[in-house]
Amino acid sequence: MAAASTFPLALLLAIVAACCVAGGEGGALVGDTCTASSASSCGAGMRCATCSPLPGMGPPVCSRTTPLDPKAHGTDLAFNRYTWLTTHNSFAIVGSPSRTGTPIIAPPNQEDTVTAQLKNGVRGLMLDAYDFQNEVWLCHSFGGKCYNFAAYQRAMDVLKEIGAFLDANPSEVITVFVEDYAGPGSLGKVVGGSGLSKYLFPPAKMPKGGGDWPLLKDMIAQNHRLLMFTSKRGKDGSDGLAYEWDYVLETQYGNDGLVGGSCPKRAESMAMDSTKQSLILMNFFSTNPSQSWACGNNSAPLVAKLKACYDASAKRWPNFIAVDYYMRSKGGGAPLATDVANGRQQCGCDSIAYCKPGSAFGSCSLSSPPAAPPKMAAASPPAAAPAPAPEMAPSSPPAEPPETATEAAGSAVRPASIKLEKDDTTGTSPADTAKSSSSNRSPHPSSCSFLFGLLLPSLLLLHLYISD
Repeated sequence: MAAASTFPLALLLAIVAACCVAGGEGGALVGDTCTASSASSCGAGMRCATCSPLPGMGPPVCSRTTPLDPKAHGTDLAFNRYTWLTTHNSFAIVGSPSRTGTPIIAPPNQEDTVTAQLKNGVRGLMLDAYDFQNEVWLCHSFGGKCYNFAAYQRAMDVLKEIGAFLDANPSEVITVFVEDYAGPGSLGKVVGGSGLSKYLFPPAKMPKGGGDWPLLKDMIAQNHRLLMFTSKRGKDGSDGLAYEWDYVLETQYGNDGLVGGSCPKRAESMAMDSTKQSLILMNFFSTNPSQSWACGNNSAPLVAKLKACYDASAKRWPNFIAVDYYMRSKGGGAPLATDVANGRQQCGCDSIAYCKPGSAFGSCSLSSPPAAPPKMAAASPPAAAPAPAPEMAPSSPPAEPPETATEAAGSAVRPASIKLEKDDTTGTSPADTAKSSSSNRSPHPSSCSFLFGLLLPSLLLLHLYISD
C-alpha cells in the first residue's frame, strides 16, 4: 500500500477543515458562492456557475475547470506515465450556430470552444470525422453518414484551433482520437492543410507490443507534440494516422460502461488487461448527453471508476479520462480525477498535489495545498462560451445503471456506482425542466458545509477506492 493511502480519517477531516480556514482568509474554494457576472470571483482554474442548468438549483458556486498541470513535477517520465483530461465529442458545443443553414438538433456534449478547452488543461480530444459536402466535417451523427442537422463544424476549423494552441504553447502535447467515417486520404489532406503535420508523432516511431512511449521531454524536444489515432485500419499509409487499437485500450462508452465496480472494454478494443497496448482511454459519460448527469456523477463516482479500471487494466491507471461537460460536477470533478490518476502514476500518492519532487516513489506530502494551475498562452482571445440552449431530448428513456451511494454528509460510505434519474435526459430539455419542482430544492449550504457535504465524500471514496 502506498504511503499516502494510509493516512487516517482524522487527517482527511483536517485537510478539509484547513481548506475552510484558508477560504475564510480570502481564497475562493470549490463550492463557495460567487458572482457569475464577475470573472474574478473564483480563483485560477475555476469558474462561477450552477452545477446543473436546471432552474431553482441555488446560486452559482465556484467549481473546478482545470486539473493541476500533469507536468508539474517534470517531463522525464514516459508519455504513458501521465494522465490527461479528455473531452468526448469536443466539437459538439451547446448553442453552436448552424454552418449549413439547417438548425443543429444533434445533442451537444461540451459547453466551450476547443480553444477554451485547451486553455483549461484539456489535452485529449475526441472527434467524429465524416466526408460531407466535399469536405471533412465533425458531426454528431449515426449510421456512418453526416446530415445537416448533425454537422457541427468543419474539421479544418478545429484542427487550426489545435495548431494555434500548439504554436503558442511549445511545451504542450495533445492527443486526438478520431472516430473515422472519412475515406482514405481525406483526413490526411485536412491535417496537412491545417499545418499540423509538423507536430504529428509518426506512427512508425510509436512503440510496438505495449512498450513504453518516449519520455515526454523527448517528445517535446522533437516537436512530436500531436498524437492522432484513427478508428479505421490502414490509414497510416493513406493519411499518416495510427490505428488506435494497436496502441490504445478503450473502455465501453455510454450507459453500458457505467456499471459500478466494472470496467468493460469497447467492442473494438483488445481486452483491458492486454499488455500489447500501453495507453488506456477511460470513457465516463451517459448514452444521452446530460449536463445534469455530469453534475451528479463527475466527482466521486468518476474517481471510483478509476479504481475499477485500474484493477481491470493489469494494475495500470488510465492515461485519458474522457467525459461530457467536463466543467460540471458537485466536487472536484474531472480535474480532480485527473489529479488522482497523475498522483498514482507519477509518485504513488493520492493526488499529484502530494507528489514530492525528487523523492522516492510513494513519498508523499500533505503539508501544503496544490498550487494554482499555470496560465496558458492563447493564439487569440478566447471566444465566450455560447449561451445555453435547449438540448434534444432522446427518443426513448435511457437505460438505468445501478444506484449510487448517497452523497450527503454523514451518510455511510459504500461502493459508488452510477445513478441515472428516470427523468434525467439531456441538460436543459423539457424533461429536465419539469423535474425541478420546489420539492427538489434545498437551501444552499455555506462554503464549509458544502465542502464537508460534497468534497468530503469524494475524499472518503478516494481513500477507499484508491488504496491498493
